[in-house]
Amino acid sequence: MNPQPSWQTQPDPAIVNREGAKNHVQRHNMAGFRAPKLDTVRVGVIGLGNRGPNHLKALVQIGNVEIRALCDKNPAQIERGLVWARGAGHTPEIYTEGEDEWKKLCEQADIDLVYVCTPFPLHAPMSIYAMRQGKHVASEVPAVGTLEECWELVRTAEETRRQFMMLENYSYMDFHLQTIRMAREGFFGEIVHGEGAYNTSKLDNCLGVKGQPSFGKGIYSDWWWLKAYAERRGNLYPTHGLGPVAQVMDINRGDRLDYLVSMEGADFTYGPKARELAAEAPEFYDEFSRLDYRGNMNSTLIRTVKGRTILLQHDAHTPQPHNLIHAIYGTKGCARFDPEPPRLSTGGHWVGAEECAALRERFTPELLRRLAAASAGHGHGGSDLRMNWHLIDCLRHGLPLPQDVYDAVAWSCLVPLTQWSATHRSQAVEVPDFTAGAWESNPRNMDIDLANGGGDTPILPPSRAAMAFDDELARQWARDHACNAEEVKGDEKKCTR
Repeated sequence: MNPQPSWQTQPDPAIVNREGAKNHVQRHNMAGFRAPKLDTVRVGVIGLGNRGPNHLKALVQIGNVEIRALCDKNPAQIERGLVWARGAGHTPEIYTEGEDEWKKLCEQADIDLVYVCTPFPLHAPMSIYAMRQGKHVASEVPAVGTLEECWELVRTAEETRRQFMMLENYSYMDFHLQTIRMAREGFFGEIVHGEGAYNTSKLDNCLGVKGQPSFGKGIYSDWWWLKAYAERRGNLYPTHGLGPVAQVMDINRGDRLDYLVSMEGADFTYGPKARELAAEAPEFYDEFSRLDYRGNMNSTLIRTVKGRTILLQHDAHTPQPHNLIHAIYGTKGCARFDPEPPRLSTGGHWVGAEECAALRERFTPELLRRLAAASAGHGHGGSDLRMNWHLIDCLRHGLPLPQDVYDAVAWSCLVPLTQWSATHRSQAVEVPDFTAGAWESNPRNMDIDLANGGGDTPILPPSRAAMAFDDELARQWARDHACNAEEVKGDEKKCTR
């Protein structure tokens, strides 16, 4: 643990961004960038703890993919990944001999695409190094932890002309895909406001429950998430809430994030829980019982250049079910995902279940129709499979990626920006323009109707071993997004999912 947490030592973002903008000349616009086609995409995966296995589970079901390398410092995680890879006919190289083994994977000559699925403080340095080795990169969220990393990630992608995609899977959830298409076809009219969140209790995931395997260990490598909640303030996990709303609003494509204010309350749960557990198992919990943690709820308001607003929330403390909100409000209609069931309105009231189902069917994009069956059983409502397939299909056909490096930094820069605002009495903070002005004319990305080509990447039979993977986080997500049995009892149409 650092002697001083980052929220006490963070430089003024206005100074960082002035320097970043002054030193940034857009070397190549990566919005709409088409890399040379790769008929077969050769993949290396760094990190096989929580998210890495979910991506590997999807990748072994996608045709024209070769798993060339796996890396994790925990040999047990490697063994599980090997079972899946070899079971699907892949023979990857293995890197598990030390903390810097990931660099060898990035340097391996026969790899086109590196997946970075490690704790988030490692995302930016690993991604930057991989691009410098000539690799495209798919990184878990958030892509960066500091503003300096934002600017360096953009510079590296532009200089190397390597594709970078942050794996924001929530944009590929059924309802979220449908609302993106609704926005593009005018269902909402002029969009004026959006809301998103990542609200779900991670108290037991981080600290464990006595009598369960996670007690004294947590489910995150080296307690990284728990340490981050002591190290940082603000919204540590903004992209699940912001990403889908930004896609709906065409952020970086005719509009951009302008400035934000952020506020959070005190910690009412992590500190007291850590002290309670330290009394029972001091060998595990004593160091955590003496830390100060971020507040339970962080709320952030963002204004765009066009005058639209976005409300984001992040609460991983209180014992609430998983809640994404994902609400879109326009001059003609609105939508709301959570609390379930998802709802739609064309004015004054929510439409009934049958009309809602009909509207969702009408606005279902081709990507969702094509992959509906194949994505069943994959994480986060099938969005993990759909997102990975779309990424691979775009690389195979030399198409622009669904989410580019400018999206990654625009959504992820809220990690440091909300921290500054929340620790400076909710001071307004400008969001940098990482596109150097190109946002005004950048083409729309995320071709969810597959209208620009591609779409023929095969789907293979699922790996029996991979599909049986007991993913605690995915089970929690599915539990919190199953329609309430009592609510729909006797009227299954109430469950519009």
